Amino acid sequence: MKKVSISAVFVCFSALLTNGAGAAYPVYQQQYQQQYARDSRYGGGVVQLPATNNTVLTVNSAVAAQPTRVTGALPRVGSAATAAGRQYYQPADYDRLADSGLYIGFSAAYMANIDGSMRADYIGEKKSYTAPGAFANADYQVDTVIPLQVSVGATINNDFRVDFSYTRYSGFSYPNQVLTAADDSNVGNTPASVEGGAITANTTMLNIYYNLDSYTGYIAGGSLRPYIGAGVGISLNTIADYVVYDDTYYKYIDDLSTTTGKPGLLTGISDIYGYHNGGTNEQLAFMVEGGITTDLGGGIRMDFFARYANLGRVKTSGSIVVSQIEWLSTGTGLNDGTGEAPADYDSVFHYTNWYESGRLSMIDVGARLRLQF
Repeated sequence: MKKVSISAVFVCFSALLTNGAGAAYPVYQQQYQQQYARDSRYGGGVVQLPATNNTVLTVNSAVAAQPTRVTGALPRVGSAATAAGRQYYQPADYDRLADSGLYIGFSAAYMANIDGSMRADYIGEKKSYTAPGAFANADYQVDTVIPLQVSVGATINNDFRVDFSYTRYSGFSYPNQVLTAADDSNVGNTPASVEGGAITANTTMLNIYYNLDSYTGYIAGGSLRPYIGAGVGISLNTIADYVVYDDTYYKYIDDLSTTTGKPGLLTGISDIYGYHNGGTNEQLAFMVEGGITTDLGGGIRMDFFARYANLGRVKTSGSIVVSQIEWLSTGTGLNDGTGEAPADYDSVFHYTNWYESGRLSMIDVGARLRLQF
């Protein structure tokens, strides 16, 4: 009897507990269902959730499109016809073309055109023909010119990058023939031969480059990226020593009969050698460049470019040592070739502040290998 009473009490207590919970839980469930149905984060359509007392809670909301799972490559978004003109590609393509971080570059180019010429600055000096040089514009002598460049730089953002470059130009020189002055009384020029005068330029510049794909869109399916660039810096232009040889005979006295009885009188000069000392000058230099960039993988970029560079002036030191043969009267007064004879010595003169100079600019095409970090 005691056991039955204890069981009955336990059953009644359990039933009481269940009814209390049933009275509280449906209220919470209904509030949650209403919040769930109103919240657009949980989708649209008709939401039917079970409620208490065997009723159904129905809430209407806007119908939303169901997402579709995409596999494989993502589609391209945007068009070249948009205002920005930029096409956006799937991440693999975009990352492959984008510049990032620091880089070092190495380039070699071929000089397609060189502009400039040498000319004697002392053309107006008295008896300047006695120091032979380029009295008419004389184009540089050009062998194969391959400008070599090393650069270190970094990207600012996806459109701009900046680098500091060193470029060496060599393979051209003072011309091997010039037109020097005839003499003080004649108009015209006299050919003279030249030896030496190699020219080199060592240029350092700060350069900035801008990618043009914002305007052009990516080219060749995104594998090529056009850009433009400009730079400014200092160029050390050096010209080596050279010799100008003029084998012309310049007559001082036309009629040797006037030298009768006057031996040793100067009648003319010939075989003039002008030893020009070279020089190094620091000049303001600038360049503009245009090209395209492609990716070779592994953080390596290749730029194919065309570049115009203006390196300022090439200029000698202004020191010229002249050696010449002097012809002297024999005193016979004869014009048959015996009235004068070469001196048994060479006359040597030293001219200072007599410069020769010329501008130096060129167009070259080449390729630059850039290693991204």
